[in-house]
Amino acid sequence: MTRHAPDWPLRADLDLTGAPATSTDPAGVASGEPPVRVAQPSSKRGPLTGKPAAAHRPPTKAPDRAARQRWSTASDLLRLVHAQPGITRTEACERLGLASGAAAELIERLRRAHLIGERRAKRDAPGRPTTVLTAHPDGPLALVIELSMAGWRIWCGDLDGSVSEVAASSYGNQDPAGFLPGIAKAAATAARGYGNRVRTVAAAVAGTVSGTRLLQFSTRGWDEADLSVLTSRFPSNSAPLLLAGNDAALAGLAEARGGAARGARVALHLLVAVGVGGALIVDGQMVAGAQGAGGEYGHLPLGDPGLQCPCGARGCWDLMVDGRALARHRGDAPPTDPLAYARNLLNRLRPGTDSRDRAAAELTARDLGAGIGGLANAHDPDIITVGGIAPNLRAAAPDAFNEAYLAGLMTFHRRNPPPVLDATYGDEGPVRGALALAFDEITSPASLATWV
Repeated sequence: MTRHAPDWPLRADLDLTGAPATSTDPAGVASGEPPVRVAQPSSKRGPLTGKPAAAHRPPTKAPDRAARQRWSTASDLLRLVHAQPGITRTEACERLGLASGAAAELIERLRRAHLIGERRAKRDAPGRPTTVLTAHPDGPLALVIELSMAGWRIWCGDLDGSVSEVAASSYGNQDPAGFLPGIAKAAATAARGYGNRVRTVAAAVAGTVSGTRLLQFSTRGWDEADLSVLTSRFPSNSAPLLLAGNDAALAGLAEARGGAARGARVALHLLVAVGVGGALIVDGQMVAGAQGAGGEYGHLPLGDPGLQCPCGARGCWDLMVDGRALARHRGDAPPTDPLAYARNLLNRLRPGTDSRDRAAAELTARDLGAGIGGLANAHDPDIITVGGIAPNLRAAAPDAFNEAYLAGLMTFHRRNPPPVLDATYGDEGPVRGALALAFDEITSPASLATWV
C-alpha cells in the first residue's frame, strides 16, 4: 500500500500529531467527546486531492444486462490494475489476452471516462515504449473506516492503492451507539471534498461482523450495533454502498490478493492482536460462512477451560496467544492494553534478558504453533500467513513454535507441511483488504455502468 501524507492544506485549528485538539471538532462531534483530527481537501489536482467530479452523477437506476456486458472486459482490466499497482499496458494486455488495437480502444474509453490514467514507463530494455496504468486523478474513490481496538480512522483510497488518512479519533468512554454517528459525520464531511467520486465505504472492524451489523466486539465488551449508521450522513440520493468485514479476515484477503499468499489457491491467514482472528481464502475470495461471520478462530476451545473469555465462552484460543497469555505466564496482572504489553515484551527479548520473559514467549509461541497445526489439518491450505504480533512471537521462540506446529499436524501433512510465512502488509493489512473489497464493488461491470 502506498500511503500519502495529505497534500492539501490542514486547518490551523487541527492537530494531526495526536495531541489534544484545542478547538471545536470540525467533524461535528459533540463537546466532551474525543477530538477528531481531520485533513481538509483543496482544489489541487491529484488522485486523492479532492477535486470534485461533478460530471459523475449517482446512479438513479440499476444498469441493464447489456450495459453490464459492455463493461465486462473493462472490469477485468481495472481489477488487474488494482491488484498489481504499477502494471504496464503491455503486461496487462498479455495477462488478459487483449490484442493491441482492442487494448488501445479500451484504455482510451476508460481514460475518457476518468476511470484510468497512464504515465510513461521507465525503459529498462530495448523495445517499444509502454505506459504504466494508474488511477485517474478524477476517478472513483473509496473510504475505509478502520474500527480498531484503540480507536477509529478514516482513509481515502484510489484504484492503484494510494491512501490518505482523512480523520481519526479514539472512542473515549463511548459505546458504538455513542461514537458511530460522529464517525458518520466525519466520513460525510471527508467525502464532500471529492464531489461524487466516493462510491463505496468499507469498514474494517476488530470484531465479529455479519453483513453491516457488528455482532460482538468482545475485547471492548460491546454487543450488537448497526454499522449502516456509518453512511447515514451522506445525502440520501448519493449515499455510497457500505461494506463491512472483520479486520483479520480483510488482512487475509490482502495477503491472498497481493501479499505473501498471492498465487495460492487455498490460503489461511491468522492475525494475532488482542486475541486471534483470520480467514480462509479460496481462489482470492474470503470463505465467510453462512452469516458472513466466519474466521473467529480465536474462539475455538483450544485453551484452558478454566479461563473465561470476554466473548462468553470458556477455554478460547484467544486467551493463549496474545498479551494476556504472556502476562499470565509471567505472573503479571492482566494488561489493560494486551497488544502494547505483548509488543513491549517481545521487543525487549535479548540473550540474557529476564528468564520469565523468555519462558512466557516460549509457552505462548507453543500454543500458537499447536493451534495453527490444528487449523492446517482442518483447512488443508497451500500456505499459511501470520500477522499482528504472530511474526514477532514466532521469531522470539522459533523452536517452540515449530515443534508445536509440526506435532499438531497429521502425519501426511508433516511430509510436506504448509509453509507459515510472515504477512507482507503487517498493520496495513486490514485497510488494504478493505480497499480491495471496496474496489471489487466499484470495478464490477454493474457499478462501472453507473459511473458514466
